[in-house]
Amino acid sequence: MASTRIREAREGDCADILRMIRELAEFEQLSHQVKISEEALRADGFGENPFFRCLVAEVVPASGELQGPRVVGYGLYYFSYSTWKGRNIYLEDIYVMPQYRGQGIGTKIIKKVAEVALQKGCSQVRLAVLDWNKKAMDLYKSLGAQDLTEAEGWRSFRFEEEAMKEMAGC
Repeated sequence: MASTRIREAREGDCADILRMIRELAEFEQLSHQVKISEEALRADGFGENPFFRCLVAEVVPASGELQGPRVVGYGLYYFSYSTWKGRNIYLEDIYVMPQYRGQGIGTKIIKKVAEVALQKGCSQVRLAVLDWNKKAMDLYKSLGAQDLTEAEGWRSFRFEEEAMKEMAGC
C-alpha cells in the first residue's frame, strides 16, 4: 500500500507544481488568470532570494510497485508581517489532486505549514478561500481556523498591475 509524505519542494518539482496550479485554477474557474511559467517558479522559488516556499505531497509506492513517487498536492506559502502580531505565513495555495482527496493529504500539508510557522516564530497562518468552496472552509474550521469575514468583517482587496501603474504615474 502506498504512503504519503510531505516534503519541501525542490526545483525539479516545478513542472508538477505548475500542472497543479493550472488544475487548481480550473477548479476555481479562474484558469484565464494563470500567467506564471515554470521558469518563473524556478527563479522565484529556488533562486538566491526566494519569494515563496512550497511543500509537496508525494505518494510513495509500496515496495515492489514499479512506479516511482508521484507529486499529488502542494502548499505554496510565503512569510508576511502583521503590525499587530508580528511574523506570519500566508498560505497562497493548497491543492490536492481530486483522486487523492479524502485521504488526509490536505490536512497533512496544512499541519506541516503550521509546524514551519511555529519553527520560524510566526503567530499566524493566513489564507483565503472562495466563498463557494464549502468543503475547504469546513476543513479549515475543523482544524481551528477562524473565518475573519464572519468574525471581524474583514474583506480582501488587491491592486492589479494597471491600477498600480496608474497610481505610480507610469
